[in-house]
Amino acid sequence: MKDILELSKTNPILLFDGVCNLCNGAVQFVIKYGSKNTLRFAALQSETGQQILKHFNLPKEDIFSVILVENEKVYLRSSAALRMYKNMGGLWSLMYLFIIIPRPIRDAVYNLIAKNRYKWFGEKESCMIPTPELKSRFL
Repeated sequence: MKDILELSKTNPILLFDGVCNLCNGAVQFVIKYGSKNTLRFAALQSETGQQILKHFNLPKEDIFSVILVENEKVYLRSSAALRMYKNMGGLWSLMYLFIIIPRPIRDAVYNLIAKNRYKWFGEKESCMIPTPELKSRFL
């Protein structure tokens, strides 16, 4: 676990719901449009995802939130999503400006989308398997 937290100092780790189409789409979006290529990914359902949840005393069943681990700190829900944009670099990092909106308001919108994500976007039967070229970015 120490290695993973050490990695988060240079390569923030985005935990996502591996069977959610919206979440998988977000990961594909970051891979395609992120200019920095620093983000690493792990499905919440994976062994690495479960270890991180345990380390930060988060419920193992909490697949309701995207989670970002950066500099050994954990960010949840809208804060994690906005930090994801910030870490993408380029113009996408301007999305981080939405951090000025109070967290309860941001998280209310986030929670509405998260609660309905399977209904609106569907779900997969299993977690995505990265291509050999992308495997190094997945933990």
